Amino acid sequence: MSWWGKIAGGGIGFMLGGPLGGMLGAVLGHQVDKAKNKSGFDPNSQERAQAAFFTATFSVMGHIAKADGQVTQQEIQVAESIFDHMNFQPEQRKAAIELFNKGKQDDFDLQEVLSQFKQECGRKITLIQMFMQIQLQAVYADGDKHPQEERILKEICDVLGYPAAMLSQLEAMLFSQRQYQSGHNNQSPTQSDIANAYSILGVEASASDADVKKAYRRLMSQHHPDKLISKGLPEEMIKIATDKSQQIQKAYELISKSRNN
Repeated sequence: MSWWGKIAGGGIGFMLGGPLGGMLGAVLGHQVDKAKNKSGFDPNSQERAQAAFFTATFSVMGHIAKADGQVTQQEIQVAESIFDHMNFQPEQRKAAIELFNKGKQDDFDLQEVLSQFKQECGRKITLIQMFMQIQLQAVYADGDKHPQEERILKEICDVLGYPAAMLSQLEAMLFSQRQYQSGHNNQSPTQSDIANAYSILGVEASASDADVKKAYRRLMSQHHPDKLISKGLPEEMIKIATDKSQQIQKAYELISKSRNN
């Protein structure tokens, strides 16, 4: 049975507890029951991490969307596009939307949610990085990073122990991917395309062939779908990792081609 099937069966409170278990239990209409392990989850199981990732991702996304005082139509569209992009069952999509709405509430406790998420993720830095990438999409949904959103991003990094330098690199990669996707066509790549490709890999144009290949392999390893699922990424959200891997692959191929011409 999948992680979602076990969650739908109940026992969510015992499985996770804390704010994540409380939110997901409320969304699914389960009574929080810490006395019995109805779901059969091992405390350190992959499914437990998947449930934590699912709950934290969409509730924090809602919190970020509300950061500047209102949720814009662009932010709603980005959230819906992420929901649509994933292979969600109807009830999973409904749960993701309700978690998003819970994150918008005034009593949402970001610190507690993030603290539990960090505890559930442990040392799985690749899982936290995927979480950060999704949150950045929410931040830049309307094209700008507002001061309140910047404050929340800093708080997220502080609680999760995610280095500010790595966040800056993720932001640079996000911008480069958008520029590459909007400007790239079937014609010969421009210098701007090539510059964006280097940014996607996180290396300078002056990097050696060996360093470019090393960066490419590192990123491909970080975004390998099977590895991310084993660390706690829900199977239904694997399309994000697959798309990322394809972007990295295309960037590397473009750089290699430009260097061989």
